[in-house]
Amino acid sequence: MSEVESRPRVRMTGRERREQLLTVGRALFAEKGFEGTSIEEIAARAGVSKPVVYEHFGGKEGLYAVVVDREMSNLLDRLTQALSAGAPHDLVEQAALALLTYIEEETDGFRILARDSPMAGSPGTFSSLLNDIASQVEHILGREFERRGINTEHAPMYAQMLVGMVALTGMWWLEERTPKREEVAAHLVNLGWNGLAHLEAEPRPLGRRRRR
Repeated sequence: MSEVESRPRVRMTGRERREQLLTVGRALFAEKGFEGTSIEEIAARAGVSKPVVYEHFGGKEGLYAVVVDREMSNLLDRLTQALSAGAPHDLVEQAALALLTYIEEETDGFRILARDSPMAGSPGTFSSLLNDIASQVEHILGREFERRGINTEHAPMYAQMLVGMVALTGMWWLEERTPKREEVAAHLVNLGWNGLAHLEAEPRPLGRRRRR
């Protein structure tokens, strides 16, 4: 008799069973990744047979897609709200803090997103989310560049740089967890925004500077 068969089946509504499978799948995907997780493991940990998982999600890919979509929506909502109001300097710090708070509160979710989706062509990936956020940051930087007389055509590139710096720092902090998230956010702004504050309007490549 298998472990699933010997374990008493907990009666749940369809919605309750779906949520249970999502919780179980989320934990396994965070722990082992998409490739390292099997339908058998998901079913065994949930105390159901494999057909139950197929019935609700059509397979591991379907379950994973729902988990990723939920995490993406959660993180995007947090970042969008952080970028909704405030002075430009504060907006950058608020966004950094929102990401670090998500990492602290939803560690499993961030581990899943940071690994990125293994399914080719999937729009629901961490990189696509960062591009969405960069588009919002681009508008903030564009206004600042215009105010300072800097070419606004470069705002998209600087937005990618700034968002990439925050994202990579978040991945590092995922394991380090020190210093506290508020301090990390402040240091990110210290480097990112204060660097922007002293931006050259027309930076010269290294070779051109050496010829002077």
